[in-house]
Amino acid sequence: MLRYLLRRSVGWLAMIVVATNLTYFLANAFLDPRANYLQLRPPRSPEEIAISLQRYNLDPGTPLLGRWWTWITGIVTRWDWGASPIGESVNGEIAFRIGVSAQLVFFSVVLSTVIGIGLGVYTASRQYKFSDRFSQGLSIITLNIPPAVAGLAVVLVAIAINQSVGNTLFFVAGAQSPTVSGFWPTVVDRIQHLVLPTISLTVISYASYHLLQRSLLLDNINSDFVRTARAKGLTRAEAIRRHGLRTSLIPVATSIAFAIPALFTGAVITERIFAWQGMGQYFVTTIAKNDIHGAVGVAAFGALMTAIGAMLADIAVVALDPRVRVA
Repeated sequence: MLRYLLRRSVGWLAMIVVATNLTYFLANAFLDPRANYLQLRPPRSPEEIAISLQRYNLDPGTPLLGRWWTWITGIVTRWDWGASPIGESVNGEIAFRIGVSAQLVFFSVVLSTVIGIGLGVYTASRQYKFSDRFSQGLSIITLNIPPAVAGLAVVLVAIAINQSVGNTLFFVAGAQSPTVSGFWPTVVDRIQHLVLPTISLTVISYASYHLLQRSLLLDNINSDFVRTARAKGLTRAEAIRRHGLRTSLIPVATSIAFAIPALFTGAVITERIFAWQGMGQYFVTTIAKNDIHGAVGVAAFGALMTAIGAMLADIAVVALDPRVRVA
């Protein structure tokens, strides 16, 4: 198993290197850092703009291969991913925003997984009953709700709750309050800020796991190995849980593993609604500001998270399917 994971790691590392360097050349082709200086007052001359961008290795007048060599050398020797056209460190921005996004991703993935798989097992064992039809209809509705609508609906409900109790139970903007100090007050404050965006992401993501788990489990409920388990004395629920569920979890686990990197950089709308300065928000900002180094840094992080998701999917398949372990 360890040897297999090492081989896979080498392959994914090569993919990350190729994808990152390809993104660098594409970003230089489509983004123009000089645009950040054109609206300054008093206006800057082209020579002044070129001098400013040379400090950050972003001057289009310098040959592209020369800029790439300086950039890649900085990464390899100092782990320095460069700076934005206005001098902001890409390392510092990404390090800060990874922590912000990780909070949303972790809790939303856990809740979506538990709710989705739990509903899938519950409804598959009660096929065509009222609970099955009702939960299916609800999941189909939430699956088609735009993230902006879900986020704004959660905000309206939270505001109504705050007004009804006469106190601020839920904060609708930001990741923390700047005036709070102390360990436990800080923990409570973080939770109050985290609840709403987590609920918003969970509402729009659990349904896919529910419907997928239900469909896969229904394919296995009447299979030979489940019927054999029931013939040996297990109840229907025990046979489903011990035998049918294990097999049907494999595609769901793979789907969840690959959803994690998408959430890191894809929760753009949710982060905008709740004013969370995460990776999704940073990705939009780098494009808007023609930040070549920042955009490449986000792409490299996305490639890394995709590789981690693939490795987690491999581990999940090995853990759930004994045939793979034997092979």
